Amino acid sequence: MTTHILTIREKEIFDLLVKNYNTDMIAEKLKISEKTVRNHISNVICKLGVSSRTQAIIELLRLNVLKLDK
Repeated sequence: MTTHILTIREKEIFDLLVKNYNTDMIAEKLKISEKTVRNHISNVICKLGVSSRTQAIIELLRLNVLKLDK
């Protein structure tokens, strides 16, 4: 898998999740509905074959799709 596994919007959402944003904060920041945020998260969980957003974050970090800020 490459860094192109996520759409631009999915990457934006997971970048914010890593920064400890919750669903409503992400929706407000990106000016989309909470339902849309949850749909994007679910899509990524399915793409990665994992069962939670935490597992998705761990897998995306492992794949170097996401980075932790220092």
